[in-house]
Amino acid sequence: MERINALSIDLEEWYHTELAGGEKSSFSQATEATQPILDLLDRYQIKASFFIVGEVAEQNPDLIRSIFDRGHEIGCHTFSHTLVWDLGEPLFRQELERFQSVMERILGKVKMKGFRAPCFSIDNRNTWALRVLADFGYQYDASIFPLKINPLYGIRGAPIRPYRISFEDVRKEDPQSPLIEFPFCPLTLWKLKIPISGGFYLRILPLPFIYWGLKRINRSQSFLVYFHPWEGSEKTPRLKLPLYNRVISYYGISSALKKFEFLLQHFRFMRVDQFLGLR
Repeated sequence: MERINALSIDLEEWYHTELAGGEKSSFSQATEATQPILDLLDRYQIKASFFIVGEVAEQNPDLIRSIFDRGHEIGCHTFSHTLVWDLGEPLFRQELERFQSVMERILGKVKMKGFRAPCFSIDNRNTWALRVLADFGYQYDASIFPLKINPLYGIRGAPIRPYRISFEDVRKEDPQSPLIEFPFCPLTLWKLKIPISGGFYLRILPLPFIYWGLKRINRSQSFLVYFHPWEGSEKTPRLKLPLYNRVISYYGISSALKKFEFLLQHFRFMRVDQFLGLR
């Protein structure tokens, strides 16, 4: 039987990408960039998990209601898209409180089950964040990037399958933990691990390789895909950035939405919470 995978959308603004310098803009494209994704999900009858930045929700309440009314999961991507290890525990709690308040104003009492940290910013430097998530009633986290290939994020040795995450060491499983971790699964080729299931990696790698690699992963397990609406929009503004930052931020935007649709056509997907069997 064909495996079912999990699909997630990180709903943020184009200027939230970390390498863009963190400068906010009055120009918002969240609704315009997200609508084609919603249309594709409707076309292929797929429900996804949307990890939403609170300030984006605050500015686009009709978009949030549309996502919710279509049957997609609403999850948290912090309020301001600040890296969790830059916030510290008190400010992180404030971010979750603000996010919850905004969502209650828009949707009423909706239970938030899932969280994703901006730029995978949870690792063994800030395991306190996991306890905070549990305190707020979150049931799963999807922030662990289980390999280290750039200086910003990633942790070697973490599991590549869903597991109950230890609050002492994110690389270890704790059967008593109240929080499930759904890490990203890289393609393993001999001793080489290659991230292929979202973001820049989806944009830069050739589609035939992505298809082959995801099929290979599905031989033994399911995977979690992530996608940002700004990555699929030709109208995403291009800032004057250093070459490395510019390539990471913008390369492949012209073909990203087509790649995303290809995945919807050729793989089976569902919401993260439903994949994990959460209620």
